[in-house]
Amino acid sequence: MLSWLTHGMVFFGSILMIFNVYGYFQYVRHIEKKWEKERYVLYIPVILLVLFLIGYLAVGFFGDPDLLVSGILFGGSIFVFVIFIVLQKITDQIQITERLGAQVKTMENTSKAKNLFLASMSHEMRTPLNAIIGLDVLLVNNPDLPPEAHSQAEKIGVSARHLLELINNILDMNQIDEGTLQLVEEDFSLYDTIELINAIIQNHCSEKGLTYQSRIDGEIDDFYIGDELNIKRVLINVLGNAIKYTVPPGTVSFTTEQVLAENSSRILRFTVEDTGIGMDKDLLPNLFFPFVQGDNSSTAQFGGSGLGLAVSNKIVGLMNGSISVTSKKGVGSTFVITITLKASGKKKEDAVKAEVPEDIDILQGKHILIVEDIEINAEIVADLLEMEGMTSDWAENGKIAIEMFSSRPENTYDAILMDLRMPVMNGLDSARTLRSLDRQDAKTVPILALTANAFDEDVRNSLEAGMNEHIAKPIDSDLLYNSLRWHIANRDEE
Repeated sequence: MLSWLTHGMVFFGSILMIFNVYGYFQYVRHIEKKWEKERYVLYIPVILLVLFLIGYLAVGFFGDPDLLVSGILFGGSIFVFVIFIVLQKITDQIQITERLGAQVKTMENTSKAKNLFLASMSHEMRTPLNAIIGLDVLLVNNPDLPPEAHSQAEKIGVSARHLLELINNILDMNQIDEGTLQLVEEDFSLYDTIELINAIIQNHCSEKGLTYQSRIDGEIDDFYIGDELNIKRVLINVLGNAIKYTVPPGTVSFTTEQVLAENSSRILRFTVEDTGIGMDKDLLPNLFFPFVQGDNSSTAQFGGSGLGLAVSNKIVGLMNGSISVTSKKGVGSTFVITITLKASGKKKEDAVKAEVPEDIDILQGKHILIVEDIEINAEIVADLLEMEGMTSDWAENGKIAIEMFSSRPENTYDAILMDLRMPVMNGLDSARTLRSLDRQDAKTVPILALTANAFDEDVRNSLEAGMNEHIAKPIDSDLLYNSLRWHIANRDEE
């Protein structure tokens, strides 16, 4: 009985070893392509297993193994089998990881290609839009234009700006969804931010026949640490929405207050109220989802893509804040925006702050250097400046701009409007070179990026190159005038 048991263990172990040899041989053939010149090393265990198998068979047919020997041989086969299974599992897991890594890399490459495509398409779409909107502004402000043509020009402007809004929101949504939108943390004056917003919104309300009210409730800090650009973007977006859906003679009001000051944390609350068309309660929960609007009738009457509030909501979320809305059909809407910022130890007396004169005469007679490689764009900017009493010179690229600036007496130019993408020398290199010139006005002259490059990375690059502000094309003439007015006033004060 014992002899049958020991021989059975040896022969069963031999069968298992045959499986091990076959399985490991197939395993080696599966992975050997990745080993290149060292593949022969993989076959050494196969040879050893074959020798073990011959030994198993020799003992089984010609030997008289005892229980100890047969147990060792049987256990050896099981041990090799277990090692083989574990090795297969490890290899499978490595291959799964490699496949996932390859998929992630493919997705990253696809994402980079998509972002590059969107950046390129954004620039290419903004360039002709800049000409359309710029020429439209000039047409609308032409006093000799017949009434019918004036009305048609206004409709062209509305359509072009709607297209621009759609492009901006799609690009913003893509950046946020891809996780490429990065918030900047830097000192900024909320007073100055509100002042600039008020100048823009007041002008839009006046054009539409609306009353605009802005106030600060209680005390707020002089300076905060946060992303001023995106805060401004959200507030202008929500205020612009209020203007769009308010029929004259209505009212849009904007309130700012600091609701929490604890250690280094600050919570700000902005409230935007309007006496517009309002919305039904059942529409409010989905208002911040992409492509969701109040109702079909308001969309038909006022237009809009339904992306603006979705973008604003996501940006505010990145600032550890929220947007909420209450509304009543036919009465109006109230949007409440809260954001979390860091406290800054900076005080008003630590920084020079010039009040922007309400009188637009500050722009009268100012001389501006336009740095732009496309002639029609330069002509449009020059005409827009001329409408506000300014004069200008034109440089076709950054190199020529440096030569013109250096060859003129100090303080010839009150500001520089700089394109980014140009042949010979781009705007970033030109700005860096201008700032490094050994003359006082090179350090103080306001340089404003005026470009179709509109991504957050482009904004950061402009500021790091020494520019004072980044204005995206197509040009918003009101924003351009207000920015020039503010920077020139600050330079004069300094």
